[in-house]
Amino acid sequence: MLTHLLTSSPWLTVASIALCAACACAIVLWALLKSGIAWRLATDIPNNRSLHVAPTPRVGGWAVVPVAVGATLMLAPSLWGVAVGAAFLAAISQVDDRRGLPARVRFAAHLLAVAALVVLFPAEAPWWVLVILGFLMIWLVNLYNFMDGADGLAGGMALLGFAGYAAGAILSDHPLPELAWSASAISGAALGFLLFNFHPARIFLGDAGSISLGFLAGALGYWGWRGDVWPVWFPILVFAPFIADASITLSNRLLRGERFWQAHREHYYQRMVRSGVGHTKTALTWYVVMTAGIMLAVFSLSRSAIFQSCVLAGWSVVLCAAGAVVNIHWRRFQSTMSDN
Repeated sequence: MLTHLLTSSPWLTVASIALCAACACAIVLWALLKSGIAWRLATDIPNNRSLHVAPTPRVGGWAVVPVAVGATLMLAPSLWGVAVGAAFLAAISQVDDRRGLPARVRFAAHLLAVAALVVLFPAEAPWWVLVILGFLMIWLVNLYNFMDGADGLAGGMALLGFAGYAAGAILSDHPLPELAWSASAISGAALGFLLFNFHPARIFLGDAGSISLGFLAGALGYWGWRGDVWPVWFPILVFAPFIADASITLSNRLLRGERFWQAHREHYYQRMVRSGVGHTKTALTWYVVMTAGIMLAVFSLSRSAIFQSCVLAGWSVVLCAAGAVVNIHWRRFQSTMSDN
């Protein structure tokens, strides 16, 4: 009976799920802030690499993850491995938020969660393909954490990215309703968090939230590819702005011999905020770029392989051009500051 109700009107269903998840997440965060518990759980203290100036609770994951995991287990029980992996990483990351954990321990947890998912739910592909996809999922886990540094950015990317997953799962030639329901719940939870995180942010995701969202982005992307819902490029195109920024910044730091896991302020979004664009305009700009990429990804799903390749190549050029514009603006800003 429940399945019939959920599948009778797919767009109304995903919208309803997202709205309920948004309300649930917002209520939990409001209660944590109102009671003062949020400050006792984990607080982000600004330092010379921060983009904010006031201590801020970083407990968004305490609402986003339970809502996302609970909804997935209830509405999409076949995705229980994804839900358990997200909950496991949230628990480990919460310890890191409060006490701090060595990088090797954090990475081991990421590797364990991704490896367990691929081993328990293998796709029909050569082992080396699964290894590559596992590496990409681990990278997505970490880059989501790297990109959580400006008000409204990571939350907005989750809202739009998982909404893109939901749309793709519905419009695919091989639709998978449970995948759409899980993605819409995560998107809705991100919206509930964004109500408190948009500039000026009253709460941050914390590692428990950002690491788990990165895992969910990779895991649901893998699940859709495994189920022939979408090709492997679809999740990459959906989250392309995040992937491009973090990957290019990491590559530059590695070439300079720097430790990429240490906090810094060299991401494109950080340069935008620091050069005077501000948190709000930076987030809105990224929303526009990501929405355009998601629309291209969904539109390309049923097109020919040649068309899809052209879209990927063209969008890569657009993102590179956007990065070049940010760099030019950043150099001009630095030049102006040095002259003053």
